[in-house]
Amino acid sequence: MESQPNAAPENQASNSHTSHTSHTNSHPHPHSEPHPNQDPSGRSYPVLYPWDTGPMVAEMQELLYAHGYPLRVDGDFGWRTEVAVKTYQRRNNLRVDGVVGPETWASLKATVKPGSRILREGLTGADVFELQGLLNVCGYPVTRNGFFNAETKAVVMAFQRDHHLHEDGVVDSVTWTVLRGRKAVVQNQSQKRQRKKSALLFPWQW
Repeated sequence: MESQPNAAPENQASNSHTSHTSHTNSHPHPHSEPHPNQDPSGRSYPVLYPWDTGPMVAEMQELLYAHGYPLRVDGDFGWRTEVAVKTYQRRNNLRVDGVVGPETWASLKATVKPGSRILREGLTGADVFELQGLLNVCGYPVTRNGFFNAETKAVVMAFQRDHHLHEDGVVDSVTWTVLRGRKAVVQNQSQKRQRKKSALLFPWQW
């Protein structure tokens, strides 16, 4: 096992190694439209350290994968994930310590490109903000706040139903394609495996 990085983590208020932090249940005002750099869900993200495990690690790995880092999304903060985190931090002028604190979380979410990851209820980020914008453009009114909440899921399902897509409220490449006004293609086996893995890692969000 590798030793903890010596650099001070982003969250100076916490000195203990922990994998879990209680999440708040507060939601933003239904009519607010904050900048996508802000996390509108009200969740307090845990500081993640190397060798942590769990669904929040998997979500962080999904974001890194969406940014082009070829990681296995398995919820295990191993050495490969640590290397990816440090590389991302270095490239984005963040503290290079391998620890995923508030600044790294915010950067990952603010710069994630639309269509680079599968979107589902509970996620936040610039890609969710763009999704909500496209839904509005397509005639499906939804609050544009960057938070994939129950309202957004219901609107996505309505869009999928009207366009004869798989109606599950999960936005994959096929749904993105139709939202952008292009002809949908049949989902390939790789995409189906990705959806299945995501459902196993985040069962409460499906």
